[in-house]
Amino acid sequence: EESLFKFFFMALFAGLAALLTPCVFPMIPMTVAFFTGNEKGRADAIREAIIFGISIIAIYTIVGIGVSVLFGAEVANDLATSAIANIIFFIIFFIFALSFLGAFDIILPSSFVNKMNKNADKGGLIGVFFMAFTLVLVSFSCTGPIVGSVLIESAQGEILKPIIGMLGFSLAFAVPFTIFAIFPEWMQSLPKSGGWLNSVKVVLGFLELALAIKFLSIADQTYHWGILDREIYLAFWIVIFSLMGVYLLGKLQLPHDTPVKNLSVTRLLLSIVTFTFVVYMIPGMFGAPLKALSGYLPPMTTQDFDLNRIIRQSQEPSNYSNLSDNDFPLNPRFSSFLHLPHGINGFFDYDEAVEFAREMNMPLFIDFTGHGCVNCRKMEEYVWADKRVLSRLVNEYVVLALYVDDKTVLPEEEWYISNYDGKVKKTIGKQNFDFQIGTFNSNAQPYYVLLGNDEKILTNPQSYDLNIDRFIEFLDTGKRNFEGNDND
Repeated sequence: EESLFKFFFMALFAGLAALLTPCVFPMIPMTVAFFTGNEKGRADAIREAIIFGISIIAIYTIVGIGVSVLFGAEVANDLATSAIANIIFFIIFFIFALSFLGAFDIILPSSFVNKMNKNADKGGLIGVFFMAFTLVLVSFSCTGPIVGSVLIESAQGEILKPIIGMLGFSLAFAVPFTIFAIFPEWMQSLPKSGGWLNSVKVVLGFLELALAIKFLSIADQTYHWGILDREIYLAFWIVIFSLMGVYLLGKLQLPHDTPVKNLSVTRLLLSIVTFTFVVYMIPGMFGAPLKALSGYLPPMTTQDFDLNRIIRQSQEPSNYSNLSDNDFPLNPRFSSFLHLPHGINGFFDYDEAVEFAREMNMPLFIDFTGHGCVNCRKMEEYVWADKRVLSRLVNEYVVLALYVDDKTVLPEEEWYISNYDGKVKKTIGKQNFDFQIGTFNSNAQPYYVLLGNDEKILTNPQSYDLNIDRFIEFLDTGKRNFEGNDND
């Protein structure tokens, strides 16, 4: 629920950003004139303006419903981590970025737009609806990349996200048109169109370019290509946002830009914020956790040069430090390419972890996670990193990470047909995801389960929750129940 709530406001912000583009902003007075310039009374004009706004919301929300129908929950999970899908998303975002930066315009066929425009001339409620439709189509070259970005982001979540996203976007997009149609005198307070509108597009282009890197990174992680390690990813972002800061200062001009003669206070403040963000990212090149970006960066385990890891390895013993070298497996299965955060030693295969937990008479901590899971990274950086939590994980539990999106194909003799959906499960991720759904009736990540030596749940599983005290209580309750069962 919290994730959907935040996504709604992200989409709302995207709708507000769409209003400040050269394709949309100049159309506000033109649209208002349509309602205020007819011979009908003010009451009719207000009624038509409200219907116009509702029509815009309906058009975009119907698009969101269509995406939900096409992308079910299972398809969404595949899309979230599929190399082909994420590379396609990367290309789409890259094309969107080039469009915003001025390389070309994305436009719909003029014949289609003209046909909708003729329908808008019919008048009445149908005419109002088709006018809203025409506005959506005419503004597509500016709103298309933003709408596409919202839909691509939503396609990586549950089925409600496309609907919620389009509702938030269209609400921000429609309300100003409706309000100014009802109160046309407020139009005088709007700034005049000018070069600043193209600057908004260019800034959005830089942001689209940064987001494109994120999708390529997901594919890189799930298939272990090793192309976009954390420092490479950060280097791209540092360069992109540095160029964005230079652009805001008026020192970089792109096609369709108006020369900046005098730097406005707004551009100066935005450039300060941008360069501050760049300075914040630079320590990440040396292993700084950058918690504010933990959900968007590749995991720390991909960082080649990590000062924190070097210091930790020299000062802190790893978990199971009370054991001899022969007690803990030197190379747990899949540990050559799968890793746990904060230097935790653990397992990535369920059977291996259960066997070790029984041998050591310790409870098992299962982390259902994913390479492309934003909330998993946030939990690891905000909650797991807490000394009290890390101490419990290191000393009181056998830790097992089950990646539900890993694309590594297992030997053919380990393939099986799922009892849940009747499909053959060939990869590590497919089998872990099937195990999570079939055993614990959950398909969300992160998802934390505590098991005893009898493989029974010790306490209610925990999902995404950044409250450290609640997570500590979760671990302590599991440990108490394990010791109680052991005494029995």
